[in-house]
Amino acid sequence: MIPALRHQFNGNFTKEKYEAYVKEIEALHPGALDFRNAETPLFVPKGFTHKMLKACDDIIDVIINPKFMELTERGIPKNVYVPGQKGHSHFIAFDFGVCENENGALEPQLIEMQGFPTLFAFQAYHSEITAKYADMPDNFSPYLNGYNKETYLQLLKEIIVGNMNPENVVLLEIFPEQQKTRIDFYCTEAALGIKTVCLTKLMAEGNKLFYNNNGTKTEIKRIYNRLIFDDLQKQEGLENIIDLTKDYDVEWVPHPNWFYRISKFTLPFIDNPNVPKTFFLSDLKQAPADLENYVLKPLFSFAGQGVVIDVTQNDIDTVKDPENWILQRKVKYADVIETPDVAAKAEIRLFYFWKDGWQKPVAVHNLARLSKGKMIGTRYNKDKEWVGGGVAFFEK
Repeated sequence: MIPALRHQFNGNFTKEKYEAYVKEIEALHPGALDFRNAETPLFVPKGFTHKMLKACDDIIDVIINPKFMELTERGIPKNVYVPGQKGHSHFIAFDFGVCENENGALEPQLIEMQGFPTLFAFQAYHSEITAKYADMPDNFSPYLNGYNKETYLQLLKEIIVGNMNPENVVLLEIFPEQQKTRIDFYCTEAALGIKTVCLTKLMAEGNKLFYNNNGTKTEIKRIYNRLIFDDLQKQEGLENIIDLTKDYDVEWVPHPNWFYRISKFTLPFIDNPNVPKTFFLSDLKQAPADLENYVLKPLFSFAGQGVVIDVTQNDIDTVKDPENWILQRKVKYADVIETPDVAAKAEIRLFYFWKDGWQKPVAVHNLARLSKGKMIGTRYNKDKEWVGGGVAFFEK
């Protein structure tokens, strides 16, 4: 996105350098890197970053509005409603596509947001390795608002562990050793001193939860939640697991309900030029005349499943639960990242952390994803190069 840096990076690129780079990333936890790492980071100019942050500010104004809880109450499916929600979502991730407007200029457009964690710990190590690999200038950083690796990880630990004994705090997932993002779990353990626990291994006594901590039954007082209920419901053979919709004496970071409150469900309430116009399907009296310029998305899905890109009136007419679907104006991803063959598209995910006592969340870090497929994501980029996970470096 900054031509001089792009030409310099591409001119210096070799497969040998890239292979050494990936080897260093894999060494963070051998055998755990289960997604493709892109050959290049993104180089983001100040103006583009400012537009993303301004859009996030406008969205956060909606989230901190006292009416937000009432607006989003129906966004939580009743069968996964978890009691005990307090305060705010400790983490929010905003996904922006690097897009092209009618005039051919680059601009960010919000694609998704989630009141849920992502690869927070992994990115601290990954961005450090990438900065060295890409020989990044000093006036670029993957961090925002003055954070660096040390202060960022310290803040992450303050939010997740706080004043708790780390042995009473767990990262919760379902079959964590099988998850594609498991390298982040191991980085989290190393950075925060907590254990990763599978949902199937939880034990309940009354309203208390426990886990086996190296042979010692240990109470869980706080859960760093990485469990996505949409994903959980697709698993088979889980009849005897703990029912997390019961009121257990445990703190959640973040609480599971925020996954639904801050999500696609929130988009229709946002008014910003960098947030595509979005409608609840149930609120539409008539479909837009230019239906080809919209995408149809289920509210409750994971990793882009169920999205209809080329929408027809028949697609709309056959939806049986329109209150659970949105119609969102399409964005035009820019083929902006020059590569040795065809140009790649890109998304930037901004990390916002919200420590207890703060009035609102703060932007701290990011990850990037490159794609040459119809959509961003591994399943759309098989057998391609210069695609996959990465990091953006922001011009200071």
